[in-house]
Amino acid sequence: MIFEETAGRAEDAPTTARVREVLDRAERVVIVEGAPDEADSADRPRTVVTGTDIAELARLLAIVDGGTGDRCRCLGWPTILVHGTDGELIARWTLHHQTGLRGAGNCDADLLDGPALTDWLAGRGLTGSRKAQAALAAQRAEADQRQLRWIEAAPAGLTDAAAAVTRSIGSPHLREAEDQLAALLRQRHPDAIERIRVLLAWSGTAAREPNGGLMWYDMALQRQLLTEDPDSIRTAPTTRPPTPAQLDGAAQLFSSLDWTDAHGKDLPEPLRSLLIAHIEADGTDVMRFCLRHGYYGAERSV
Repeated sequence: MIFEETAGRAEDAPTTARVREVLDRAERVVIVEGAPDEADSADRPRTVVTGTDIAELARLLAIVDGGTGDRCRCLGWPTILVHGTDGELIARWTLHHQTGLRGAGNCDADLLDGPALTDWLAGRGLTGSRKAQAALAAQRAEADQRQLRWIEAAPAGLTDAAAAVTRSIGSPHLREAEDQLAALLRQRHPDAIERIRVLLAWSGTAAREPNGGLMWYDMALQRQLLTEDPDSIRTAPTTRPPTPAQLDGAAQLFSSLDWTDAHGKDLPEPLRSLLIAHIEADGTDVMRFCLRHGYYGAERSV
């Protein structure tokens, strides 16, 4: 969810009273399951609210007075078109992420009971919000599970410190939590080569996640790896036979922009051949893409 800051007078802030004042003047309200630019499309599901149902809609559109001070950059949906007694359009609102209302003031405002509105819309045949909420809930559950897998993959004795990092996102204590994790890692693994191998194995777990990409806590491990001596990083995987997870972590690190911008794409032997053999035998699609495009010091067709 991306927001842009908004500014304006306090009297222009969205309030429940403003929403109800508009709906008190409404003869009908058309709710279209689509963004504003799709509101006129005949193939978009819609419901028309009239009579006493408008008062029920007003109750469900109660918001946190004053708004969020921000405006979501997405178009938002469903679109709510409020028509006066002469048929004139007197308000156009949108719902954002099924939790906020746009259009009642100079910024977005959180709904007091978004789930109740979602259920009411579904009861009138507009099930998109309910499906979207179910999809978001599934995404949140998977994100929570992935975070838990990352914590559980932490080296022995670092589980609590890893959990502290995940709890600190968005707080001023994040840097402190990351520094504490780094200090404990150095304490438990004072040898640089061994520490790098441990970090590679831990960071390599992200490469096999089904939804791909790096989460912010994965980046915390990458930042720790990048503080190590580059020559030691190139040497660590070959001091003794590496595990598949360590090779996954190495493939991920050596194809990152932070690494290639500082050190280029070429890798020394025998690391280069070891990594290429691992990717050709059991690499992910991302690893194979990087290999085809000259990372690790060679272009291969895989």
